[in-house]
Amino acid sequence: MISLAGRDILHGWSKYVLTGLGLGLLIGVTLTMAGVYRGMVDDAHALLGNSGADLWVVQKDTQGPYAESSSIKDDVVKSVRGMPGVAAAANVAYFTLQVSHGEKDVRAMLVGMAPGQPGAPGYLVAGRQPTRSHYEAVADEKTGFALGDEIGIRRHSYTVVGLTRRAVSSGGDPMIFVSIKDAQEAQFLKDNDAIVNDRARTAANPVFNRPGVPGLLEAVQNLQTSSRNVNAVLVQIAPGADPEAVAEPIRRWKHVSVYTKAGMEDILVVKLIANSAKQIGMFLVILAIVSAAIVAFIIYTMTMGKLREIAVLKLIGTRDRTIAGMILQQALGLGLIGFAVGKIAATAWGPAFPKYVLLMPGDAVTGFAVTMVICALASTLAIRVALKVDPGEAIG
Repeated sequence: MISLAGRDILHGWSKYVLTGLGLGLLIGVTLTMAGVYRGMVDDAHALLGNSGADLWVVQKDTQGPYAESSSIKDDVVKSVRGMPGVAAAANVAYFTLQVSHGEKDVRAMLVGMAPGQPGAPGYLVAGRQPTRSHYEAVADEKTGFALGDEIGIRRHSYTVVGLTRRAVSSGGDPMIFVSIKDAQEAQFLKDNDAIVNDRARTAANPVFNRPGVPGLLEAVQNLQTSSRNVNAVLVQIAPGADPEAVAEPIRRWKHVSVYTKAGMEDILVVKLIANSAKQIGMFLVILAIVSAAIVAFIIYTMTMGKLREIAVLKLIGTRDRTIAGMILQQALGLGLIGFAVGKIAATAWGPAFPKYVLLMPGDAVTGFAVTMVICALASTLAIRVALKVDPGEAIG
């Protein structure tokens, strides 16, 4: 069988291969976009897995610390521990901030936790867990910190004593774990100037500074500077217990919202990244349309350049099906080169992206099939032109 693709490669390989390279870069961008979406979903699952929780107890009528602001008193954990089916419970605090390290700042999610309790890093790749109640931290290795580094969080300096891996927020920011008391202070306590101003305002208020009531003003001022709030209570249930059966009495009697792992996964994967997924989906559709247009244009141009050869083939009795097969083969060859280049490019530049790019083998298989279908559809215009060629043009 005569091969137009082989003829192009033999006699005009630079044009054919360079077209395949250009198409490949476009396919590489498409695969990378799909990888970014997969990475976002994987980050959400990593966040849930690293928490080690079966239930999330949060402020009533909120969706929890990962989706929106949640604040509950830190003594709620004591009553939760006494509920039926609860094996362990611990306070946690989550918030995102800039952590200073030397001359640079690193954006990270600060996690306040108790070592060995739900919310603490499950394993370390280097160093140890914090043993002091203040100013020691475990950082994800994505922060770029090393053991012994001094990092600045709010007004205090912390020593990095441990490193962990794949501890990230739903937005892909690396996590830094500190004690729950340090996190409470960093999240809820005001700076010195604000405290001085608040004390002056309180002292000027006759309701809190009554003559003849000693100690009232000091009590109110101490209450203003104390921090007894956390963002959530993470709960591990007893083996064999039903998560919803454990959650319902906590929800009913403690006047809080309680989410099971399935409910929190729905918030993180379905609701939080829904808009991002739609945007990525739109980009994928646009890239598919652009790819189809490019392949159609290239194959049409190549076919127009071979009209005399096609006329000769028809003159010697070559069937239309054979001519259509040659053009289809040419388009599929272009798609094959493009997909190979795209897959290699996406694999090479994926780790350099700021976002986690997860390239799934299943997505690669789907991408290859879609590429072949797009190339086959794009060749129909060129096939239609080729089949209308008059055999007489071969001698005229």
